[in-house]
Amino acid sequence: MLIDPRRIKHCRHCGRPVDYRIPADDNRERAVCDGCGTIHYENPLNVVGTLPVWGEQVLLCKRAIEPRYGLWTLPAGFMELGETVADGALRETVEEAGAKVELEGLLTLLNVVRVGQVHLFYRARMLDTTLDPGPESLDARLFHEHEIPWDEIAFRTVRETLRHYFDCRRSGNGYPLHLADIG
Repeated sequence: MLIDPRRIKHCRHCGRPVDYRIPADDNRERAVCDGCGTIHYENPLNVVGTLPVWGEQVLLCKRAIEPRYGLWTLPAGFMELGETVADGALRETVEEAGAKVELEGLLTLLNVVRVGQVHLFYRARMLDTTLDPGPESLDARLFHEHEIPWDEIAFRTVRETLRHYFDCRRSGNGYPLHLADIG
């Protein structure tokens, strides 16, 4: 199921209806206002987060919001304007888990084309085990690999990130960036 690229119905500047067409000097259809001529560009959203680690354990949060209410995820969410990818990942970790972490490197970059998103997860070292889940989380807990509720993981990108992390840890060859397309 691909995203319908024709989501914009009205101009954000003047409110008139838009028409989808290829503007001059462009190569794809865009929402173009018939009144003021404004071209509206629609681009993928960035989801940023961390894979927090404490010794042999990783931190997961149980979702208190839809989609996937009650399932486990890594602390992550939509990047905000005015912040870097790293800043967004740190903010989401505090908001969802109340965890203090130090980023150790980008671990996964996952394209989720069908929903117009790019997910970026950092490996992060927890500075202590104090957790204070925010309103978007029912719980935040540390898990050893064998304790992870794999059948209750909320998103394929989270599952992919966890598997990459544990594979890298077992190999002992570091944590190279994992790039993948998620269908």
